[in-house]
Amino acid sequence: MKYTNNQLLDKTVLITGGAGFIGSSLAFYFQENHPKCRVIIFDKFRSNELFENNNLCSLGHFQNLVGFKGEIICGDITCKEDLALLNEFKIDYIFHQAAISDTTVSNQELIMRTNVNAFRDILSLARRNNATVVYASSAATYGNASSSQTVGTEVPNNPYGFSKLMMDNIARQTMKNAPFPIIGLRYFNVYGPREFYKNSTASMVLQLGHQILAGKAPRLFEKSDEIKRDFVYIEDVIQANIRAIEAKKSGIYNVGTGKARSFQDIVDILQVELGTNLKTEYFVNPYKDTYQYFTQADISQTMKDLHYFPRFTLESGIRAYIPEIKRLYKVNNA
Repeated sequence: MKYTNNQLLDKTVLITGGAGFIGSSLAFYFQENHPKCRVIIFDKFRSNELFENNNLCSLGHFQNLVGFKGEIICGDITCKEDLALLNEFKIDYIFHQAAISDTTVSNQELIMRTNVNAFRDILSLARRNNATVVYASSAATYGNASSSQTVGTEVPNNPYGFSKLMMDNIARQTMKNAPFPIIGLRYFNVYGPREFYKNSTASMVLQLGHQILAGKAPRLFEKSDEIKRDFVYIEDVIQANIRAIEAKKSGIYNVGTGKARSFQDIVDILQVELGTNLKTEYFVNPYKDTYQYFTQADISQTMKDLHYFPRFTLESGIRAYIPEIKRLYKVNNA
């Protein structure tokens, strides 16, 4: 679906983290709906480097960009020399998606340098170009704050959530005298096509779908019928990003559906869509001290200011995703 008018005609769009899940989805949105805008992707791309938890340090993957016709710069947002490569462009819009987004990473210094320090450099780039900035914040800023979570009620319980809150604080200070809009979008639990290469950090929709297709019992933490999240389909996340540049209004906004659903709901919906009836297995949550047990976005301000209205329920989102879940399973299990 096309959300914007002709304001992107002949404009230059920079997407950091553009080889990742949300970044690549944005890139193809612009390519398909605004072919006369120039799209530049800045991404570190993946290597064999791992965090201490054995998860990949970089999630960008070339497969997410097969068919992309724009420009690519391979670079690290923490490297000023790499960022300097962007100085040759006149940038109109910056979609800053690059970050360490793994909530189980414990290296606080690395997270703060990557997420917080680099954000200052992105804002400096925006100031030089007078470019609109839309950046990825996160529902992790709320920790286990009471639901529905509202901007201003943050109590992060892991380094990632804290780093995103610090980015929001920097954004607020910059908004006071910046001549360009800065919009922070607090993504809740995003799922959908192009997340496959996140590997173990991909959504449980994908992971559980593949478990079920393999004929294995879907595995969940104990009491997963009581663990609820606001699951938001990727197309609604793209909508929020585009609405943000249309509104041209600085602020920090929640991006979700406004309705919490359980992980058990995911299993039940997947089994209906896949025509299975497997018994769920439950195991102890190893992250119980830093885990979010209930998230539900208060999207009233997002609806008011950005005219964002989510189109997908969990049922319709999973239904839309099923063909891709099946395709990926077939390709990777041929």
